[in-house]
Amino acid sequence: MVNKDGRFPVTTASASPHGPHSSAPLSPLFTDLYELTMAQAYQAEHMEEAAVFELAFRTMPRNRNYVVAAGFDDVVGFLAGLEFLPGDLEYLRSRKEFTEEFLRRLECLRFTGDVYAVPEGAIVFPNEPMLQVIAPVMEAQLVETYLLNQVHLQSVAATKAARVVDVAGGRAVVDFGSRRAHGTDAALKVARAIYLAGAAGTSNVLAGKMYGIPLFGTMAHSYIQAHDDEAAAFEAFAALYPETTLLVDTYDTLAGVRKVIDLSRKLASQFSVRAVRLDSGDLGRLAVETRKLLDDAGLQNVGIFASSGLDEYEIRRLVHSGAPINAFGVGTKLVVSADAPELDMAYKLVEYAGTGRLKLSTNKLLYPGRKQVFRQVEEGILARDVIGRFDERLPGEPLLRPLMKQGRAVARVDLSESRSRLQSELERLPPPVRGLDPAPAPYPVHYSERLQADLEAIRQRLRGGA
Repeated sequence: MVNKDGRFPVTTASASPHGPHSSAPLSPLFTDLYELTMAQAYQAEHMEEAAVFELAFRTMPRNRNYVVAAGFDDVVGFLAGLEFLPGDLEYLRSRKEFTEEFLRRLECLRFTGDVYAVPEGAIVFPNEPMLQVIAPVMEAQLVETYLLNQVHLQSVAATKAARVVDVAGGRAVVDFGSRRAHGTDAALKVARAIYLAGAAGTSNVLAGKMYGIPLFGTMAHSYIQAHDDEAAAFEAFAALYPETTLLVDTYDTLAGVRKVIDLSRKLASQFSVRAVRLDSGDLGRLAVETRKLLDDAGLQNVGIFASSGLDEYEIRRLVHSGAPINAFGVGTKLVVSADAPELDMAYKLVEYAGTGRLKLSTNKLLYPGRKQVFRQVEEGILARDVIGRFDERLPGEPLLRPLMKQGRAVARVDLSESRSRLQSELERLPPPVRGLDPAPAPYPVHYSERLQADLEAIRQRLRGGA
């Protein structure tokens, strides 16, 4: 939601009386110290020209074939609300390393630049700019930490979730991971990313409120344990929530299923329990035996919901085995992206004062200048991407689009649109790239001839000045 002044609120951890998260803008002190020391140095040297920074990841994790771009809504919100408040400035003053002139500059600083990004939910590959910031160098430098933090977290999570949802083959996937997430902000942002990737919803109530995500949840084992009798617990809960899901594995899974069947006979036409949940043991075998018990009792409409240590690999195994499971609750391994928890993501200067800048560090080559990514599609399937200069006109769809102009949002990041976009993107992936296992060959990404010539020209100039 946009405030009346055109700024976007950012959810931040705080001591708000309304709960652990509020719409107060996050302090720009959420940055690394060297961003501030560089900013002061830029000011001292009167370096105020426009810079172009690009955010990309360098290498694909060994067990990933693609990455889902996410987190841009928070980027826009942070930049639109960028402001050093008196308390921020007083803290910096207390450190005795920043001049009053610099602190006065920070007091007046607002983000005035442009931001381009690939659409949220788009599929991206190594070295492709996902995000560009074009702004006076101090502004662009100071925001590096937050931008990387949010785009990295949410892209990692959305990528993991896309794989989980994809192998579920149309069966519902629900986020159960908040309690094992790496902090409250991560839990909320990951819940959003998982929904973006096609999940049915989340168990996190605050995420449901903030992002409009459907909520799921019924009972834990503690509810059953608190009763002297499991059957009585089922009956009491079903009386309060007739269309609930009953957790049957607290003591003995199949005995629990039989008690649900007994309850259906007792309630007769008033019985409307929707599913039973399996949360331990051999889920595939138990699902088969549970389905037979339910079907033999005439309860074909009662589904089976499975949880417990699931990830995309275990879900694939269960689906391929024919286990009659209708929905999956996925927690820890999804919310922390256990098999690929990080991307080699960086935010790098590629242009300053109209001149391309490069980096020749070992294994970290950086092509100079502002860029565009051109996606080429053949017969409805992604064929290749070409990274070119921003001013080039190459075959294919240009992916980077404006999000902000002169510090103001010019496009809306809509979760439902991002969700639909990702599903369309997955349909266009070559099957080996879409799969869980490493593709025989990576998706092809090339650099344009002009961009390669720019790189070589600067290399030659550097050699000449050596």
